[in-house]
Parts: sequence; structure tokens; C-alpha cells
Amino acid sequence: MARKVREEGEEASIDMTPMLDIVFIMLIFFIVTTVFVKEAGIQVNMPEADQAIKPKNANIFIAITEDGDVWMDKREIKVDAVRANIERLIAEQPTDIVIIQADEEAEHGVVIKVMDQVKLAGIDRISVAAKGA
Repeated sequence: MARKVREEGEEASIDMTPMLDIVFIMLIFFIVTTVFVKEAGIQVNMPEADQAIKPKNANIFIAITEDGDVWMDKREIKVDAVRANIERLIAEQPTDIVIIQADEEAEHGVVIKVMDQVKLAGIDRISVAAKGA
């Protein structure tokens, strides 16, 4: 029986190129399909509700403080600028729902003005956030 004698310089190796190609393709896929949530950027004291639910596909949040300040995309904005900011965010990532996180001490008039601006931007589904009881 003849045995094959192994030479010292000969090593077994696995070609990693196909695996790296697959990893890069998966990385590109996950980057393209990722949904980025545009948080308001400030915490507010929301009212409690027994039937509070969070919509699954919401990614634009607007916060209204007790002083009537409006926060969107981690910065304070004027009520009149809500429409332009919503249109910009929709152009970046289309959505059909906006969540308003109003403080329980916020004035009703400011919340209605913000809702009006959201409607003018073309969003018909508006949710007002509440804490679950």
C-alpha cells in the first residue's frame, strides 16, 4: 500500500471569498430595509389610558410639552414648521401615520394646531400617545 507523503509547504485551506460575498450582500440588504424611527427628542408626561396601544408602523413622533413647545426629530420647532418637517421626513421614508406625544398639561389648542399641520402635510392617520395603565 502506497501512502502519499505530505510535503511541508502544503496546507489545506478553505476559500472564504463566497462567504464574504454573502455577508456583504446580507449587510446591504439589512441597511436598505432598515426602518429608522424619528423620535421627538424630549420626554413628556403623557396621560394614562386603559386601552393604549402602539401602532406597529409608526416612525414619526411629535412631542408637545406643557409649555406648548413642539419637538420633532430631536429639535424644537415652531408649530408653523411642522408641515415642512413632516414633508421632509416623508420624502426620506414614506409613512402613513404620525404619533403626537402631548403632555397631559399641554394646551388643547396647540395640539389641534399641530394635528392641523400634520393633515396639511398629507398624513390622515394621527394618533395621540398615552401611557398604558
